Amino acid sequence: MKPYETARADVDARPASTTWSAATAQRAHTVPGPSTVAAAQIGSRIARYGVAVILLAIGILKFTAAEANGIGPLVTTSPLLRWMYAVWSIEGASRVIGIIEIIAAIGIALRGLSAKAAVVGSALAVATFVVTLSFFLTAPGVWDTALGFPFLGGTGQFIVKDIVLLGASLWSLGESLASARRE
Repeated sequence: MKPYETARADVDARPASTTWSAATAQRAHTVPGPSTVAAAQIGSRIARYGVAVILLAIGILKFTAAEANGIGPLVTTSPLLRWMYAVWSIEGASRVIGIIEIIAAIGIALRGLSAKAAVVGSALAVATFVVTLSFFLTAPGVWDTALGFPFLGGTGQFIVKDIVLLGASLWSLGESLASARRE
């Protein structure tokens, strides 16, 4: 048996007359082999660089008047962000948020060159998605007005994707931290 394989004793104990042989059981219960490792590596790259592309795209959008006005209802109802409008204009606050998102994207994208940059970018991404997920508690339009909870309204449908983005960002943070500690 190869080091990455493990077989279940209860399956292997079946008589040879059954349709499952010991070899079939071993193949069915193989733990990371070449195809699973490749899938995990490809998936991790898609997760990491997918988050970076999304953060870059939405960060750049924050420099447009339409996006600045579009996030207004989310910012004004958020206890975590509403202070920004007391410090900056609507466009200024949107640009600050955009700068944070762009820095996060660049940091994550630099993982191949610097684990420490990826730690900073991933931490900013985690913070970004925690804040946006907090809109579930504060923003108007999260739940469908006719159907109510748990049916998502327009705002909820817009925000719900951030659960996956938060998970990918947390994974990136953990992987980057482990790598930075080894450097």
